[in-house]
Amino acid sequence: QVQVVESGGGLVQPGGSLRLSCAASGSIFSIDTMGWYRQAPGKQRELVGTITSSNRTKYADSVKGRFTISRDNAKNAVSLQMNSLKPEDTAVYYCNADGVVIRGTFGKYRYWGQGTQVTVSS
Repeated sequence: QVQVVESGGGLVQPGGSLRLSCAASGSIFSIDTMGWYRQAPGKQRELVGTITSSNRTKYADSVKGRFTISRDNAKNAVSLQMNSLKPEDTAVYYCNADGVVIRGTFGKYRYWGQGTQVTVSS
């Protein structure tokens, strides 16, 4: 099947930077959209940013101008560069692969990574 694995979380001081990476593996033919979501304690999971296979991006208002999402279609990978981090960015960040076509099958599927913790604190 398909696995989605994130890396790059950690502890950073306010104003600092972190880069998250994610790769989807398995019998993947194509992926429509890849993206990042986050969930802070006691809150619902929310969109951070997404990028399509044609590199169209969308960001949450709270991260515009600070976060940049990029994608490598050949590697089924997506990255999130996070700059000027704030304490309110603290959350578990989840990678998402949506519209995944598996080789030899019909239909499109959605997969989630296991999440990586980002903590912004002095």
